[in-house]
Amino acid sequence: MLNINHFISKHVTNRKISMFLEDIKQNEAQLNKEIKNKTVLVIGGAGTIGSSYIKALLPFQPKSLVVVDINENGLTELTRDIRSTNKIVVPEEYVTYPMSYSDSVFYKMFKKRGGFDIVANFSAHKHVRSEKDIFSVEALIKNNVMNAKGLLDVLVSYPPKHFFCVSTDKAANPVNIMGGSKKIMEDMIMTYSTKYPVTTARFANVAFSNGSLPQGFLERISKKQPISAPNDVTRYFVSPEESGQICLMACILGNTGDIYFPKLRQEQVMTFSEMATKLLEEKGYELDYCTSDEEAVTKASGEFSHKYPVHFSGSNTTGEKPYEEFFTSLENVDLERHRALGVVVDLQPKAIEDIEALLEAFDKAFLNSDTKKSDIVKIMKDFLVNFDHKELGKSLDSKM
Repeated sequence: MLNINHFISKHVTNRKISMFLEDIKQNEAQLNKEIKNKTVLVIGGAGTIGSSYIKALLPFQPKSLVVVDINENGLTELTRDIRSTNKIVVPEEYVTYPMSYSDSVFYKMFKKRGGFDIVANFSAHKHVRSEKDIFSVEALIKNNVMNAKGLLDVLVSYPPKHFFCVSTDKAANPVNIMGGSKKIMEDMIMTYSTKYPVTTARFANVAFSNGSLPQGFLERISKKQPISAPNDVTRYFVSPEESGQICLMACILGNTGDIYFPKLRQEQVMTFSEMATKLLEEKGYELDYCTSDEEAVTKASGEFSHKYPVHFSGSNTTGEKPYEEFFTSLENVDLERHRALGVVVDLQPKAIEDIEALLEAFDKAFLNSDTKKSDIVKIMKDFLVNFDHKELGKSLDSKM
């Protein structure tokens, strides 16, 4: 039986303990001061990163915890998980709401409670495969940008002591619409940084997170289906535990306007094909290299024992960035504040009028039935000077 946390530690992150434990220990007093007996709202808390944030937060004993997510089953599992975990104390006031934070009922709940001391938003389209056509792009933009604007506006009337909204490494020099939308989100939340404390974080892929390609490897193996993976896309990885810790420290310790990121070294990167290889070898298989997805599917449809059908190839879909980066050459970076975390600092917020003009352009485009995906890309390129989107005419839905 494969212990996935042991596999991540041994083969992916190459570290036995979290790289952030020292930073957490050094800032324990401040974390305790800012969290203990405080009211907390976590949006998108049933996902991998949101639930990991909650697990990192609870040891500091908040007064209450409200979790909102559209995934009702995910909220159920979150509750069972944290109530079944040793040394995690769930606050007496703990409530989960299966709802969207863009719904009117969410704002009824929010206002009835009079706001929260700490608000963390993890609700987002996070995957490059979210980009397909105009319909998928509209859903992505509305979730990552327009719905987030509604939350920001309400927080002006109910200012929290800490507000955090998760970003992605793909917001640094974005090449896909998802990454571009998160860069717009960064610019947008920064315009509110004088009204209440605002922070965010860019970080590497979270190993075996929900919906990720590595998590898909586990699904394929459990179903004796072939594995397909790119062999030319390198990625940094953090563990699920580390992802929550990054977000907690950014949320609580960051100065308003800060963007946190992990200090990862070049020798820590790996390709998805390398991870698949290590995973299959750990499971006791040899690899049966195929020349196409079709060949791999055909071989997997028959009986196979120790040789596992795989197809590793170059990436050829829209939006796949061949490497990761956490900041751009135009951004100022503080590498001294924390041992394992860097911080993008001194960002100059865009004018709120520019943000509102962008959202108006999106609204107008989405109301026009003739609008194409390329029209949205143009709007984004006009706003983001470093948005290098290239359309290849093929999405990840065309691959296994």
